[in-house]
Amino acid sequence: MKPIVYITQKLPDEAVAGLQQSYEVRMWEDAETSAPREELLKQVKDAQALWTMLPDQIDEEVFEAAPNLKIVTNLAVGYNNIDLEAAHKHKVFVTNTPDVLTETTADLTFALLLATARRIVEADRTVRSGEWKSWSPMGMTGQNVGGATLGIIGMGRIGEAVARRAQGFGMNVLYHNRTRRSLEDVKYAALDDLLKESDFVVILTPLTEETKGMIGERELSLMKESACLINVARGGIVDETALYEALKANKLWGAGLDVFEQEPVPTDHPLLSLPNVTVLPHIGSATVQTRLAMMAMNAEAIASCFEGRSVKNRVC
Repeated sequence: MKPIVYITQKLPDEAVAGLQQSYEVRMWEDAETSAPREELLKQVKDAQALWTMLPDQIDEEVFEAAPNLKIVTNLAVGYNNIDLEAAHKHKVFVTNTPDVLTETTADLTFALLLATARRIVEADRTVRSGEWKSWSPMGMTGQNVGGATLGIIGMGRIGEAVARRAQGFGMNVLYHNRTRRSLEDVKYAALDDLLKESDFVVILTPLTEETKGMIGERELSLMKESACLINVARGGIVDETALYEALKANKLWGAGLDVFEQEPVPTDHPLLSLPNVTVLPHIGSATVQTRLAMMAMNAEAIASCFEGRSVKNRVC
């Protein structure tokens, strides 16, 4: 009997071809959404390996329903969708896909920063809708990026890559991190100081109990009225109600958001009603090359687990 691998969302044929000779690969046949909860619980009963996506909530109930499960491999660098305590209790490996998406996510982060600062999406809508009537001295004016101060919250690999891009724009780069780093041309700052001094604040920290809600009403009130908040980490790090109120009251100039506390974000979410908010559908690592590389890491983790080799990128 071949080990059974269950994949919670349809992946490209090339991503799973290497597993199909040695494993029985079962896959939810929708490329847009993950398997419904009831289907997931049904399929994991026989599965030895579970290949998950970020929207999948892999908790105690899932592990209880999967007595033969040996590994969960997550198509993301983050893994807050997986209960690691439950995985450890049931002696199941958990892996993620770090490093390979660093440069891609940094590209998207800086693109979102630029789009927010220069009102790119808003300007595009103005042209397409016919609202653009003529050139005007203050029409569609944004904020300078070159020479501005960038504050990075969470100085991991992606933070370093964003800092390199910022230095190319002549930006002054501050960072706040749980542990101080030895970095050239980048200055450590206490969180409050970073918020007060930065023209752009980029959030790149993981979502943990410590960071959940770390940017709330008080923290937003410390920022300049001309500043922009950019979040490409996780939605729960920012108090979305407080952010909406700050933006609506012009206490903050703009925000660029690739992530939300609830995803997909409801179309009636208050933040989506504001013209000074640029929003994306969680596409930080979304290039063809990077997503295929992430999938290759997941497939390799599964193969390593069953072939007795060291399993790389374990988080549990």
